[in-house]
Amino acid sequence: LKGTDMTYALPVNTADRPITIIGGGTLGRRIALMLSLQGAEVRVYDTSLAVARAAVEYIATHRHRAVEELGGSPAVRLAAKDNLVEALRDSWLVVEAVPEKLGLKQAIFADLDQLAAPDAVLASNSSSFSSAEFVGGLSSPERVLNMHFYMPPEVRSVELMSSGHTDPGILELLMGELPKYALKPHLVRKQSTGFIFNRIWAAIKRESLLVVAEGVAEPQDVDALFAEVFKAETTPFRFMDEVGLDVVLDIENHYCEVAGIENKSAAMLQAYIAKGWLGVKSGRGFYNDYS
Repeated sequence: LKGTDMTYALPVNTADRPITIIGGGTLGRRIALMLSLQGAEVRVYDTSLAVARAAVEYIATHRHRAVEELGGSPAVRLAAKDNLVEALRDSWLVVEAVPEKLGLKQAIFADLDQLAAPDAVLASNSSSFSSAEFVGGLSSPERVLNMHFYMPPEVRSVELMSSGHTDPGILELLMGELPKYALKPHLVRKQSTGFIFNRIWAAIKRESLLVVAEGVAEPQDVDALFAEVFKAETTPFRFMDEVGLDVVLDIENHYCEVAGIENKSAAMLQAYIAKGWLGVKSGRGFYNDYS
């Protein structure tokens, strides 16, 4: 690590400064929606300007209802960017929400380290990689952390986890700031693959996939039992369809690699993905009733 002896100053005037989201996909646009609620300028950066614009359109379409239900400012300032320097200019918070590919995330954090404002907080929405895996070689590792969202605005919990080098003041700052955006922060107190909930969910998901991959049951059976026994509205295969089966496969591959075990459900997931059945976002996944 470089520069760990340098003094980091927490961002100031946060209410008046922009927020930048890196990645305009399913989660990136939802994170941007939540972080727009206080009326700050929110910029969505994507290498595809069309994706960034689609994200901004999503926010504009859904924001009125979110403000009505959760509170916030009716005023909104949104920008779609495909120029990273412009997207980062003076932002106090940068949230990375790109696909679960370690090399991609490492490259992005190397760019953010060089291009973001010196006091900007650099957060990763990664659902399976610790930010400790991104900070090697960075000049300011103390401003990097995990900020893991679920599926806002429906699920507004956020898990905050140090990289092991994160300035404790950042965690304190975000625990205080995020509730202003109708978010519910939870502090992960030790390094944990999968944070809190996803570590528990990983075990449920893995066994659900195996039960189907082994021919023991159909997805509908698993979900029906889960709903009945736990009185749950959210069930494993519906939830995986929402997340996206490509994302599920990436995450499951990473967990299995970390645990040193074989991903025995990979072939089944790869078969769905090869057919273009990615879940809700493609109109079909484990279920075929999405319109």
